[in-house]
Amino acid sequence: MIFNLYIFDRSGTCVYYSEYHRPRKATLSQDEEFKLTYGMLHSIKSFVTRISPKPVREGLHYYKTSTYKLNYFETLTGLKIVLNTDPGVGDIHDLLQQIYSQIYVEYVVKNPLCTPGEKITSELFETRLNALITSLPYFAT
Repeated sequence: MIFNLYIFDRSGTCVYYSEYHRPRKATLSQDEEFKLTYGMLHSIKSFVTRISPKPVREGLHYYKTSTYKLNYFETLTGLKIVLNTDPGVGDIHDLLQQIYSQIYVEYVVKNPLCTPGEKITSELFETRLNALITSLPYFAT
């Protein structure tokens, strides 16, 4: 099952957020949740880099708890895509790369009406993203 998706720019601003199957709503405001999520990602990335006994080439891909799995993808430009799923969902790193290369790049980066660092308001981006997410076999299971 897919719970929600965040896209953060390089400065930590949440430029896109979507909920799919989120059974428990946050008790924080949306802005506070975004800041807390980004701060946690920054801390976990730092921890992974420092604690690893070997050089970290690709860094953090996911972390898993008993109730959810946070899947993470970061581009060379610092864009961060976070997809929270059920812990039983397998490796979806390729899916996150696909979201970036086939949807974000095509409908945000190449769109002259979209400004980097601002909220993504493109209806075409949202339509294509939702079509991809809802087509996944683990979308609602």
